[in-house]
Amino acid sequence: MDAVDGHEMAAVAGSLVDVESLVALKDLFNRFSSENLFTEESFPSLAAGGDLRSSYIMNSGIAGIEDADVLLLVGTNPRFEAPIVNARIRKSWIHNDLTVALVGGQVDLTYTYEHLGESPSVLNDILSGKHPFSKVFANAKRPLVIVGNSSLQDANGSALLGAVTSLANQYTTKNTETRWRVLNVLHRVASQVGALDVGYKAGISSMSGVKMLYLLGADSGLVSRDNLTKDCLVVYQGHHGDHGAPIADVILPGASYTEKTATYVNTEGRAQQTRRAVNPPGNAREDWKIIRALSEVCGETLPYDELPELRARMSDISPTLLRYGDLEAANFFTLAHKLIAVSLSVYFNVCCVSHGELAFQGKSLALSDRPLQPTLKHLKDFYMTDSISRSSRTMAKCVATAAKK
Repeated sequence: MDAVDGHEMAAVAGSLVDVESLVALKDLFNRFSSENLFTEESFPSLAAGGDLRSSYIMNSGIAGIEDADVLLLVGTNPRFEAPIVNARIRKSWIHNDLTVALVGGQVDLTYTYEHLGESPSVLNDILSGKHPFSKVFANAKRPLVIVGNSSLQDANGSALLGAVTSLANQYTTKNTETRWRVLNVLHRVASQVGALDVGYKAGISSMSGVKMLYLLGADSGLVSRDNLTKDCLVVYQGHHGDHGAPIADVILPGASYTEKTATYVNTEGRAQQTRRAVNPPGNAREDWKIIRALSEVCGETLPYDELPELRARMSDISPTLLRYGDLEAANFFTLAHKLIAVSLSVYFNVCCVSHGELAFQGKSLALSDRPLQPTLKHLKDFYMTDSISRSSRTMAKCVATAAKK
């Protein structure tokens, strides 16, 4: 690592990386003057997208769904992306007469909903009051918007995030309760919120000029040798050796979540702790310990030898990372909305923002007409969404069974 400059180094964190390992790797790269730390999962980075927590977590909390009276789902299939969330929605639909509407591809959610269309441009009509659903949302006492992170992954993601943020802000300032939070982002991977909390950049940028690439559990296949220079050294650290290991020059065997005591942050922004159930096999070690040992070999020893010391460092970054089980409410919704609006005005040459609607040269901001399709539409897709389930014989049998139905 000391043979390359900081801008020639990059790291990519996968979907199952714990916060301890994320912090240790970031500290190590920062010692070499590198800020090129990315996540496989993308998220709009314009303005407050990844800086203010209110823009990227499920602000109402999962339990808050039961207090809502109107719910708008945008580009998501919670039945397969987040079954626990979908169970809460169904419970509220049955017992509390929750009104549910969906923008995106039609899917079977196990409860009835009003399908508003597949195109995200519908959101402009709702914002402007032209759509019939505008009145339903405006008359709600506790409305919710849940947008799937998978729908924010493409080039239209920033505009879509701006639209749902505007919608949430517009109805928050009208007739909702002071502490009621409208905007909710539904993440589909375990590491994303924690990575954003500690300062990783969402999504993989260009790897041209990178001479040393560190793949920390990055197994989605988004990085290949075709994206890298011929002399790039690739280090893979992980547990199931899915897509990342075959392209690596060096492999460091890590531990899965069942083999270590570690911290994760869920889509609500709630810190959760796993406990070791079994020991890592063979020469595998807990991931943060591998990074700590590597730092010593590189001559930039990280200042923690034990887990409590590392967690003290985590607390310095964000105390919420150690408040296990507590739901830390996010703030600065109005500020986040203004920052996103200003950023969009620069990026898309938007002339003004008025009445909650983003205006582009006097017209509504041109959200793409391409249909919002959730990544998981069929039961067989549910069983293989990460490196662990893709390596499981049991999950393979589930896929085969689901395919026969």
